[in-house]
Amino acid sequence: MAKYVVKFGGSSLADAEQFRKVKSIIESDGKRRYVIPSAPGKRFGADTKVTDMLYDCYDAVTNGGTPEKEFKAIAERFDGIINDLRLDLSLENEYAVILENFKNKAGRDYAASRGEYLNGIILANFLGFAFVDAAKAIFFRNSESGGEFDADLTNAALTALLEKERYAVIPGFYGALPDGTIKTFSRGGSDVTGSIVARAIKANLYENWTDVSGFLAADPRIVDEPKVIRVITYRELRELSYMGATVLHEDSIFPVRAAKIPINIRNTNEPSAPGTMIVHDAPEDGDTPVITGIAGRKNFSVISMEKDGMNNEVGFLRRILTLFESQGINFEHIPSGIDTLSVVLSTAVIEKHPNIIELINQVARPNHIEVEHGISMIAIVGRGMKERRGTAARIFSALSHARINIRVIDQGSSELNVIVGIKESDFEKAIKSLYDVFMLSES
Repeated sequence: MAKYVVKFGGSSLADAEQFRKVKSIIESDGKRRYVIPSAPGKRFGADTKVTDMLYDCYDAVTNGGTPEKEFKAIAERFDGIINDLRLDLSLENEYAVILENFKNKAGRDYAASRGEYLNGIILANFLGFAFVDAAKAIFFRNSESGGEFDADLTNAALTALLEKERYAVIPGFYGALPDGTIKTFSRGGSDVTGSIVARAIKANLYENWTDVSGFLAADPRIVDEPKVIRVITYRELRELSYMGATVLHEDSIFPVRAAKIPINIRNTNEPSAPGTMIVHDAPEDGDTPVITGIAGRKNFSVISMEKDGMNNEVGFLRRILTLFESQGINFEHIPSGIDTLSVVLSTAVIEKHPNIIELINQVARPNHIEVEHGISMIAIVGRGMKERRGTAARIFSALSHARINIRVIDQGSSELNVIVGIKESDFEKAIKSLYDVFMLSES
């Protein structure tokens, strides 16, 4: 029988009514057998996420206070869900253990993880599924070695554990170090847990249920009602996510990508919507749009260098990159010409290294060097552009018609994207212009 892993975000499990929606979704398809819950999110705009409440509670302890008052509000959130669902379940013993561990300074990772842990217990009880504590099967290496996620050990442990459970709830976001200390992924890490579980059980599909009906072709804060991308490849998603388009935690892509397991982004509040399918490979046919999506980020700076005969000078670029490595600097893009070289960096990086221009002068001795701040980078991404003539011309024409000057142009060797650098003041206008030319014209 096919097996699906289904992850539900905090907004999908914020209250009892959302729990009922989740149960209906799971019971509508028997292939949905392994469930990854987040901690309860906001129920309304001014509400507080349970994870933030747990952080505040733990901080009260570390600052010399007592956690009982802050924890009472947290317990009320969970007890409210239990009572509304009319479950024969008490978490009083769990609360007592958590409070004791808070007082014993178990750590902020432990505190943050208890939202997923308690929500997982409730959801397992509500569904009639087994509860599997993530700390028993998701492992990190010793903190002395960096505390990185141990993929091989985790995969073996999860596979063995879940072979015994036909249906199970595994809370997201956390695992354990070798000594049993709780460690979390970065914020939003329940996505990662879902991906890890999908790989371990060799799932046919990883469904990620959230509060949007798929991955959008542009930022809805800039473009009114952007299209939902129906099919996107992992490579395209990686490019768009890097440029700021976020639906999934960035690290959640890698485990399922390696196993070629597709991801389906779905909306808990609109379960009939097909959402977005994220796949390893997609056919490039007449129905493939030229552009899959557009995304961008602000706060970049460009260091531009000129040197006569640069192309004949062996080691010029190597000296620049060696310098960056010695300073712990990572760059974003390096477009170049015969006698010119530009390096695109985060402005924050340059601010941390105010002597970087002086150091470049020492190691590379360019004829001229200058820095331009206030640059935005926009990625136009799509597997369809590889086989279509005139895509770059359409990009440049759209920006020209909008009276936007391009400061940087870069294209990856895969021909999957074109990246342009523009002034920050033109950022929103550029996104809208590109969307209108590529998305609205192909409707």
